[in-house]
Amino acid sequence: MDPLTQGVLGAALPQSISNKKSLGIIGIIGFLSGLAPDLDIFIRSESDPILFLEFHRQFTHSLIFVPFGGLICSLVLYCLISKRFGITFKETWIYSTLGYATHGLLDACTSYGTLLFWPFSQARIAWNNISIIDPLFTIPLLILIITAAIKKKKIFSIVAVIWAIFYLLLGVYQKNEAIKVSIKIAQERGHDVMRVNVKPSIGNLLLWKSIYETEEKFYVDAIRLGWSPKIFNGESISKLNTQSAFPWLMEDSQQSRDIKRFKWFSNGYIALNPKNNNQILDIRYSTLPNEIGGLWGIELSREKANNGHVEYITNRTISKEKKKIFKEMLFN
Repeated sequence: MDPLTQGVLGAALPQSISNKKSLGIIGIIGFLSGLAPDLDIFIRSESDPILFLEFHRQFTHSLIFVPFGGLICSLVLYCLISKRFGITFKETWIYSTLGYATHGLLDACTSYGTLLFWPFSQARIAWNNISIIDPLFTIPLLILIITAAIKKKKIFSIVAVIWAIFYLLLGVYQKNEAIKVSIKIAQERGHDVMRVNVKPSIGNLLLWKSIYETEEKFYVDAIRLGWSPKIFNGESISKLNTQSAFPWLMEDSQQSRDIKRFKWFSNGYIALNPKNNNQILDIRYSTLPNEIGGLWGIELSREKANNGHVEYITNRTISKEKKKIFKEMLFN
């Protein structure tokens, strides 16, 4: 999720269980602790462009690391904030740990993938029940925690937590409805489905991106949920066959290993870029929910030595035309 959402949810939970009047300070402690796990974005390498894909949402987001993450935050925040306002170290640790704990769980609700069970499992948990940015989720939380701090009444924070739970459960319901529609689309086309993945488009729970997988291809469509779901037919693309796409690539080369790393990160949803045969895209993400075009990927080079890494590429530009199409899809 975006940093603001992580922070406000991190603030809401400790505020909701506290009996103190200094809910503003408690909110700040929770807010900063809720942001802390994303400090892993600084784990990068100049020589290995995709190292950050492995470490972002890794150990700092793991459930087993939560008490330690909370402790680290409390050591810093007690000296900087709590001590001045009469909040004990034990209380700071509780508030920090609660704020920290919300981060990994909320990230797991998105589609990016979070290693909640590291180091026991390398599975990237992605429940796909909320977009990475959703103002309808975030703005009420922000208003409620600020109101709680001003009024010094935790009831507003309790309502904030209830709102967060309700909205995330609504996302689960919407996801299941989108899966039903996606399966129906595949059946009407006569396709044998191996796997279905649906995710909400940016900023809402109405318009969903559907990807279903057959033996040879991925099929992408957009689904607008409602009393009568509307389908926006999309595109299809062949699944990546590394040997046929890159016959020159040595199996023991670094670029070959990088493809496997990127495939793990993308949960297998990778395909060759039709516009550039040296690029592999993560097809889970696109500007429009019924198109293939990946927002990021990797690029291989035939000229690189056996130990040379792939390049990490991004394409986040959104044209005015696509913005208009997206609005038309969303608002029907």
